[in-house]
Amino acid sequence: MRMFSRRHNLPFKLAILAGSIFLVLCLVMLYDVGGGTSPEPWLRELSEKQSHLMGVVRGAASNMGFQIGAPLPPPSNPGTNPIGRHCPPGFYSWEELQPHLERPPQDPLGPGAYGKPFVWGVMSPAEIKEKQDGLAKNVFNQFASDRISLHRSLGNDTRHPDCLGQRFRRCPPLPTTSVIIVFHNEAWSTLLRTVYSILHTSPAFLLREIILVDDASTDEHLKSRLDEYVLQLKIVRVLRQWERKGLITARLLGAQAAQGEILTFLDAHCECLDGWLQPLLARIVEEPTAVVSPEIVVIDQNNLKFVKPTGRARNRGNFDWNLTFGWELIPEKYQKQRKNETYPVRTPTFAGGLFSISKAYFEHIGTYDDKMEIWGGENVEMSFRVWQCGGQLEIIPCSVVGHIFRSKSPHTFPKGKSVITRNQVRLAEVWMDDYKHLFYRRNTNAAAIAKENSYGDISERLKLKEKLGCKNFTWYLRNIYPEAYVPDLTPVKFGALQNIGSKTCLDVGEKNTGGKPVILYVCHNSGGNQYFEYTSHQELRHNIGKQLCLHATPGAVLVSIELCSLKGLGTVVAPEQVWHFTLGSLLKNPSSDKCLTIDGSKVVMSDCDSASQKQQWIFS
Repeated sequence: MRMFSRRHNLPFKLAILAGSIFLVLCLVMLYDVGGGTSPEPWLRELSEKQSHLMGVVRGAASNMGFQIGAPLPPPSNPGTNPIGRHCPPGFYSWEELQPHLERPPQDPLGPGAYGKPFVWGVMSPAEIKEKQDGLAKNVFNQFASDRISLHRSLGNDTRHPDCLGQRFRRCPPLPTTSVIIVFHNEAWSTLLRTVYSILHTSPAFLLREIILVDDASTDEHLKSRLDEYVLQLKIVRVLRQWERKGLITARLLGAQAAQGEILTFLDAHCECLDGWLQPLLARIVEEPTAVVSPEIVVIDQNNLKFVKPTGRARNRGNFDWNLTFGWELIPEKYQKQRKNETYPVRTPTFAGGLFSISKAYFEHIGTYDDKMEIWGGENVEMSFRVWQCGGQLEIIPCSVVGHIFRSKSPHTFPKGKSVITRNQVRLAEVWMDDYKHLFYRRNTNAAAIAKENSYGDISERLKLKEKLGCKNFTWYLRNIYPEAYVPDLTPVKFGALQNIGSKTCLDVGEKNTGGKPVILYVCHNSGGNQYFEYTSHQELRHNIGKQLCLHATPGAVLVSIELCSLKGLGTVVAPEQVWHFTLGSLLKNPSSDKCLTIDGSKVVMSDCDSASQKQQWIFS
C-alpha cells in the first residue's frame, strides 16, 4: 500500500524541487557576493540565469493550492512617458539647463548695463542727428540701442519667489523648440540683441534653432552681412521672403521650416529674462492644447530700460468691439484660484507677438488664416479660434520677456492700412456670428467691406470650424469672457447725436479716453468720434474702443465723457450716466433734473426747456 496517494504527492514533489533550486541559488549568490573574477563556466552561466530561476521558484510556489498570488501591477498609463533609459526620474539639474552660449563678462558701468536706462552726456550735432534719424526710422531710440551691449545682462532675477524655486521634471521630458523671429528693416542692434538674449538664456538641449524670417527688407545690413554673421552662431539661420507679404505669411514660412517640437514666436526687439523658456515648454507638456505667452514687460522705447517684474502677475488680454486687443487687470476671483505664481493665467485674448505652441497643435488648429494680409487682427482671430475650438490661451507669469512697445508702427502697408480692417472682417465673419454687427456699427469701412463681400474667400476657414466642432461666439462670451460688457445687438438708437439748433454733432474729441469734456463738431456721419449708442440701460455710450459714457457730473459746468460704470457682471449704471429721451427730444439726466444743452461752443447741463432747440437732439 502506498504511503501517499498520487494526488497528495504533488505538493511533496514541488517542495523537493524548490529545495533543490534553493541550494543552487545559494551557490550562485555566494559567487555574486564574493565577486569572484574567474568562476567555472557552468557557475557563470547559472549566475546569468539567476532571474529566470527565481521566476521558476515563484511560479512553483504560486501553483500550490494554499498560496495566494500577488496582485497584478496596475496597467501603465499610455498617456504618460514611462521612466526609463530615455526618461530618467527626478528634476533637471542646474548643469543640464545651461544655455547654448555663455554670456561674456559684463561691464557694470556700461551703457544700459543690467537693464538700466541708457544715459548719455552732452550730445554733439552729429549725435543729435543720428538719434533723430534713428527715432524717425524705428520709432525707438536706436542711438541708445547701438551703444548698449548686444550681450547685456538684465541683472538680478526679480521674478516672484515661487518662480525662482520652480523645478522641472525630467519625465515626461521637456520638448525642443524652434524660435521664429520675423523682421522687416529692423535695426541691427535690436535684432542681434534679441538673438543673443535667446542664446544666453535658453537651455542648449531645448533650443533646436533660431529662424530669422526676412520679410523683404531693403536695408543693406540685413542682406549678405546678416547671412555671413549668423554662420558663427551655428543654430541660427535666415529665411527670406523676396516680396513684402507681411508678418502672417512670414511666420507661416518659418513654421513650415521649423524642426522643433514647439514653435516659439518672438518679435525682433525683445530681451529674455533667465528662465523664460522652461515654464512655457513645461506647461505645453502638461496641457498640449495650451497656447502660452510669457509675461511681457516693457523695454522703454526712449531709453531701453528693461522694466523688471515685481510681485504677482496683474494683467490679462481682452478685446473691444472695434476688435482691438488690450490689457485689463486679472479679476480677483481668478487670482484666488491660482495656488501660486507658477500657475498659468487664463486670458480671453493674447497679444500674439510672443507665444509658444505645439507644432502639431498649431497645424491641427489651422495655423494662421493665410488669406489675411500683412499684419493686424491675426492675434484676435487666433484667440477666438483657440478657445472656441477646444484649446486654451494662457499667460505664464514665470516666463518673462521684455518687448519694445512703440507708439506707432514704423512700417508702411503695401496695400494701405485698409488691410487691417479687411483682416478683421474675415475674423468677424468666421467666428463672431451675429455679434459681428457690433463691430460693423462701429467701423463703417468694415461694414462696407462686409456688404461688398470684398474680404476674400472664407470657405476653408468655415470648413475648419465645422471639422473641429468649434463652439459659437455666445459660448465664448459666457464661458471665457463673462466679464465683458456686451452692447445691445439691437440698441434703441445709434449713430451721430445731432443738435437741432446748431446742426452740429456731439464729438468726444481726439485722444479722449475719459475725463475730458465733449465738444461740438461738423457732422460727418462716419462714426468714429461721433458714434453713440442709446442703450437699453438708458446710457449714451461711445464704445468704439474703451467703454465711455456721456456723464453729467454734479456741479460741473461742462459735460464730459467718462468710463462707463456698467462694465459687465456685478456692476450697475451710475446715476450721472442715465439719460431719458423726452417726447420733445430733450436728453434729461434724472439725478440732476437737468438737460443736455448747447451754450455757444460748449456742451453743458441746464434747466430743461422743451421750447429750446439748443436742448433738442436727434440721432442721424
